[in-house]
Amino acid sequence: VQFAESGGGLVQAGGSLRLSCAVSGSTFSINDMGWYRRAPGKERELVAAIASRGGSTTYADSVKGRFTIARDNGKNTLYLQMNSLKPEDTAVYHCNSFPAGLMGGYWGQGTQVTVSS
Repeated sequence: VQFAESGGGLVQAGGSLRLSCAVSGSTFSINDMGWYRRAPGKERELVAAIASRGGSTTYADSVKGRFTIARDNGKNTLYLQMNSLKPEDTAVYHCNSFPAGLMGGYWGQGTQVTVSS
């Protein structure tokens, strides 16, 4: 299984970005999935998660009301719509199973999100 994250970039505070994660292999549709992030000097944290069929989602308190997770099982792709971005959202964002590590224990390179004040 490989995770290929994309869509990051540099944006001003208040702006928006949409992240995508293309997942190889045949197990995407049967796994709950999550977006994670690691900010400089901090541990990786869960940002949002979505059930295998997309019916249930959960968010970190810090992003509730601003971020939306979605998935397209036909395309093996996970999405994260990020609105009203804040400087504290600056991090490298990764996708993985939820809980992490259920699809081979690997991590992709991630995509860098930088929010300027």
